[in-house]
Amino acid sequence: MELVLIGTGGCSAFDVVHILEKSREAVEDCVVEIDADRAEQDPKVFVRIHMHFIVKGRGLATNKVERAIALSIEKYCSASAMLAKTATITHDFVVVDTATAIET
Repeated sequence: MELVLIGTGGCSAFDVVHILEKSREAVEDCVVEIDADRAEQDPKVFVRIHMHFIVKGRGLATNKVERAIALSIEKYCSASAMLAKTATITHDFVVVDTATAIET
């Protein structure tokens, strides 16, 4: 079941990067942290999934990142569409501007 979540995160991250690149955004990285709950009874399907996106790049437009994530989850990612049949899927995100980030 963990692999299903990993696959969903990978699917969405790929979509987000692809959409941002098509929008000519300077995206450098996208990580998805996932937290989920499963039903108590067999087959113990997922009933709640929260996806936290960390998107890094130079001067990324927050509204474009938000739109790319929504498009992925609601339209393009087959894995999240399948899981949405039994689970409530929520998401949030942060944008890290690597142009201003200081490496330590």
